[in-house]
Amino acid sequence: MKKGLLMVALLAVAGAAMAQGEIDVEAIEQKTDLLTLIKQGGWAMYPLGAFSFFMVAMIIQNFISLRPKTLLHTEQMPELLELMLQKKCKTALIYCRKHPSMFANTFGAGLERCLDGEEEIDFAKVRESVEEASVEQMTKLMKPIDYLSIIGASSPMLGLLGTVSGMIKAFHTMGSQGMGKPELLAANIGEALITTATGLVIAIPAMFFFFFFKKGFQKTLATLGRNIGFLFDALQTGKEPVSFMDLETLEKMEGE
Repeated sequence: MKKGLLMVALLAVAGAAMAQGEIDVEAIEQKTDLLTLIKQGGWAMYPLGAFSFFMVAMIIQNFISLRPKTLLHTEQMPELLELMLQKKCKTALIYCRKHPSMFANTFGAGLERCLDGEEEIDFAKVRESVEEASVEQMTKLMKPIDYLSIIGASSPMLGLLGTVSGMIKAFHTMGSQGMGKPELLAANIGEALITTATGLVIAIPAMFFFFFFKKGFQKTLATLGRNIGFLFDALQTGKEPVSFMDLETLEKMEGE
């Protein structure tokens, strides 16, 4: 009987301890919310928060402005190709200025060189003009992509600076108050760890989207150069490029 009462008492004590542990865990979980983490992270969380908002804004802008459809406007190719076959450079330039885009601006720069007053078109100079215009357009559109690289490189450094600041506070607390108040020391160490984690959380997606947009934009630039090359080849030769021929026309061509 006594053993049975002892077992019941031990189970009751264990249950009470487990319940108290659950209450403490729940209390900790309730306290450890986003606002608490931001406050615990100290001053470095404010510039890191600004970095995070700026990163999201740049990602959205790049998704909108770097779409191949927006930059290349392939639907304009048939009309411009027909103008090039008919040697109507002035009409094509007017069309490009009425429909500004990366493609139209770059192609228009080459058309301007075609209309510089010379009797014969110097296609070497035309290509130089197109290359210069493409570099100008590329520099303009690469800025939002480069901002992601800056954020990705700066966020961990800023987080590390917050970490150093938290550790300095922790050692200052140990030196002035000793180890008698571990809650103060824990707050300083928490500040050090949170800023590092936040910097990495911001830097990882920033670098991922930087390389994602950069590779996509390089592919778009290659397609742009190819399309513009087709148009000026049509102007120079007066023949439709093979890439724009349908299967029936291609089968009627001479040769094998």
